[in-house]
Amino acid sequence: MTTAVIIDGYTDEPAGLGVPPYIDVYPRYIAGAIWHADKTAKLYYFTIDTYRLNEEKISRLITKADLLIVSGGVVVPGRYIGGAPITPQEIISIPKKFEKPLKILCGPVARFGTAIRGGRRAIQPKDLDESYDLVVRGDPAHVIYDLLKEKSVERVNPYKIPHEYSLTNVFAVKGARIVLQHPNIGFNLTAEIETFRGCPRWLTGGCSFCIEPRLGRVVWRDQDAIASEVRALYEYGVRAFRLGRQSDILSYKAKGVNEVEFPEPNPEEIEKLFRMIRQAAPSLETLHIDNVNPMTVALHEEKAEKVLKVIVKYHTPGDVAAFGLESSDPVVSRENNLGNDSESVLRAIEIINRVGRRRGWNGMPELLPGVNFVLGLRGETRRTFELNKEFLEEVLRRDLMLRRVNIREVLPLPGTPMWSIGDRIAKRHKKYILSFKRWVREYFDVEMMKKLFPKGTLIRRCYVETVVEGKPVARPTGSYPVTIFLDSGKIGSRVDCIVHGWKARSLLGTRWAPRRVQGA
Repeated sequence: MTTAVIIDGYTDEPAGLGVPPYIDVYPRYIAGAIWHADKTAKLYYFTIDTYRLNEEKISRLITKADLLIVSGGVVVPGRYIGGAPITPQEIISIPKKFEKPLKILCGPVARFGTAIRGGRRAIQPKDLDESYDLVVRGDPAHVIYDLLKEKSVERVNPYKIPHEYSLTNVFAVKGARIVLQHPNIGFNLTAEIETFRGCPRWLTGGCSFCIEPRLGRVVWRDQDAIASEVRALYEYGVRAFRLGRQSDILSYKAKGVNEVEFPEPNPEEIEKLFRMIRQAAPSLETLHIDNVNPMTVALHEEKAEKVLKVIVKYHTPGDVAAFGLESSDPVVSRENNLGNDSESVLRAIEIINRVGRRRGWNGMPELLPGVNFVLGLRGETRRTFELNKEFLEEVLRRDLMLRRVNIREVLPLPGTPMWSIGDRIAKRHKKYILSFKRWVREYFDVEMMKKLFPKGTLIRRCYVETVVEGKPVARPTGSYPVTIFLDSGKIGSRVDCIVHGWKARSLLGTRWAPRRVQGA
């Protein structure tokens, strides 16, 4: 019997999020691989935050285990309410405390590196190797499965990557029960679901800073396999799902994938996907998407609009289609192979607004775009920031809605074209970056929040997660959930909130308790 301890250090990638309340595919697939190789295996799963709080107790388990698996890696750093990702220092120090178990490092940290924030070079995987017996450069679940079968590190290919999903689909279902050990189960746990691997733009190399095109050809999962995984997660108590592990949900089983850069959306296949997920999880609370390439929408308006209507038919309100604009500067777009232009992105925003702007049952607009900016790219000048500002001003002028604007400084990763440039441009433009961020947060965000959430808006099913600056903080589940600072509230409770004010990226609210009618 194998005894394994998995420490989930959390992941944040262009396609995939695993910081609580989200659980990414890595720990689930790894658990499934172990249970598939050894039905009697005993698995202990801990988040890095749980490990920090209970280090002594968990360490006693690790000393008796056969395997210690550390998974994690942040390659698109952000700010997190639900947890603090594992640090490079912890990645190095944790395995050094234990002698017996075979120590394995996996996830994006082992393949691409990791960072605490953007605007500086990533820490390379080779800087973390010495503490581990096996560093998985390929697919963690498949490599660990081979390890248990071969019973020898020397016989395992750490670079192994499967070219299809048959075995992964088995791991996904068998590993679903690991969610029972997640601290957010029964509360707001949200399962990240993978629909395909890779980026259709790999044909041209993709964006200069992104890891997704480096994964090669697009390989997708079939609907029945995805539905089986969702059903298993649902049976173990998960009620929130996000189709986040793909570079562009509109490219799922699209026509021309791996042949053209911007394939044509396939409404029938996507409707089949969403319908089967709904059948697998009939009383789900949240079903959201994440990444959408705005050029897919702009270049295939009719088919894209059909897909968007399908999503709105089956999903839950408050959904977000994250757009990778990255820069409004045509020079930056060209030099970094971004593959888009500002006017096309604006057109895509208009189309999604037309389909998803109406407000749903939970008080949130059905489906809105979100826009990503990456600063510090090749070709960037002072004019770039002026053009970025003009883009957002045009969004306001056209009375369009954006759910959120993400601004991050580029994180140069090994294996990407930006690695040779590093953080030189970001450092040189620091004052422009800070000025642009300040304008977005203090002006644009506030204006947009007022438009999205007028005073008196009732937002249903929010979870009080923590306390920040003395205020309870609540959020609904889903993609980029809005943060609401409450007057009062108990951590661990679920509440409905009425909006009474706005901050840069968040709301001020009050718990709503409907009055009971006397005699009713």
